[in-house]
Amino acid sequence: MTRNSERTTRNNARPPAAAPTAPCPCGLDASYRDCCGRLHSGEAAAPTAERLMRSRFSAFAVRDAAYLLRTWHSTTRPADIAFEPKQQWTRLEILGATGGSAFHTEGTVEFRAHYRLRGHEDSQHELSRFVREDGLWVYLGEA
Repeated sequence: MTRNSERTTRNNARPPAAAPTAPCPCGLDASYRDCCGRLHSGEAAAPTAERLMRSRFSAFAVRDAAYLLRTWHSTTRPADIAFEPKQQWTRLEILGATGGSAFHTEGTVEFRAHYRLRGHEDSQHELSRFVREDGLWVYLGEA
């Protein structure tokens, strides 16, 4: 998902509020509070690479730059996150995954992230690589 764009909002901008009882943006059948909200707040850690991917999609949807930076590998983490103000992340499709379980130290997740930008629907397709750093799943980069 994009780090830089023509018009951006820096990570110190206030993220849009995610209603705790609203459906989670990641697509799982749970409220934001009971799903990705727990990971964003630090109450829980992602148990698998796929759950981290889902929580990172939700972080883009609610513009939680702090969570995105916290879950980015230290060797590939950008200095800040730039959000496109007019972009709305609308849906996540998980297309496949390898490794990434509680018993693995690395894994990949293939996904399609759908968004709306200036009235146009589009999507981003990516195969992302995840590894454990200090025992926690983090995003390393595109595979």
